[in-house]
Amino acid sequence: MAETLEKNEVDALLTAINEGEVADQSAPATAARIFGGGRLGGEAGEVHTYDFKNPQRISRDQLRALRQLHDRFARLLGAELSGFLRTLVEVKLANVEQTTYGQFIDGLPNPTSVNVLECRPLTGLMCLEISPLILYPVIDRLLGGRDSEMFIPQRPLTDIELRLAAKVTDRVISALTGAWEEITPACFACIETETSPAVVQIVPANELCVVLGFELNMGSRAGTMSFCAPFEVIEPLMVRLAAHAWDAESRPGSAGRARSGLTDQLQQAPVLATGILAETAMTLGELMQMKPGDMIMTDIPATAETALAIEGEKKFSGRLGQHRGNRAFQVTGRLRPQQPPA
Repeated sequence: MAETLEKNEVDALLTAINEGEVADQSAPATAARIFGGGRLGGEAGEVHTYDFKNPQRISRDQLRALRQLHDRFARLLGAELSGFLRTLVEVKLANVEQTTYGQFIDGLPNPTSVNVLECRPLTGLMCLEISPLILYPVIDRLLGGRDSEMFIPQRPLTDIELRLAAKVTDRVISALTGAWEEITPACFACIETETSPAVVQIVPANELCVVLGFELNMGSRAGTMSFCAPFEVIEPLMVRLAAHAWDAESRPGSAGRARSGLTDQLQQAPVLATGILAETAMTLGELMQMKPGDMIMTDIPATAETALAIEGEKKFSGRLGQHRGNRAFQVTGRLRPQQPPA
């Protein structure tokens, strides 16, 4: 039969436990293993911090699929901007993360270019931010400037600059539409542009969002671009974004579609065609003495074929003439490398 302790004995036992003289035997021996960082057998366990106010609702497979999708977007946008600006523009996906909309807005510079996008048939709005560090050099190039050391002003964009920035946004929207067509027939459109991030409230501040960060490089200039998609907007696409249901790199025929898309983009690229009437040699003194009305004599007869150069490279041979009252060039053949016209 268990012995009953007197009150003074219970008080003495509690005092000894508090002072550490007696170990507390009431807690199970496995409590430390359950709530501590250790594992059975004395192995060290890995402890992760979990924020219950910011739950992770997107799986790693879906984040991986989002990264693959927007890697393709980065390639399409680089090609779009390179053709538009006539210089090499490199776009690279830097990170993909889950965060709240309030944290995303708080991390943006002020002023900047914040564009509110809609994507039909999805319900809701998305946000696209382009850093002034790359936007001002792009605007400077569109206006004919070439100063790589230009000063980046800390002010909102003017009306003229907003119109030029809209041309850049249009290229981003075109690339987004082309990339997202792999999972849905999306149609992006910009419905509003602001320079202060604080006035753009597309969802509550505690709403979970997927934020994709991009790096843009144009010559010696570099900047960032951020694309924020609230979870409630892209939630209907989560099943399609699962790695086992959608993997763009392993789909049959994906290479053919990419080649077709690249061909369509290249067919829209403008090229300069130049008809070369004749070529001759002259001294610098003769060139400096020329004036309007002077004649340049060559040894080439007027009926001879001339060359058609594409971006400075002779590609075709043909004859000059007229067509419906306009000067024309009739192509008669293709020139092989190092082959002069007949």
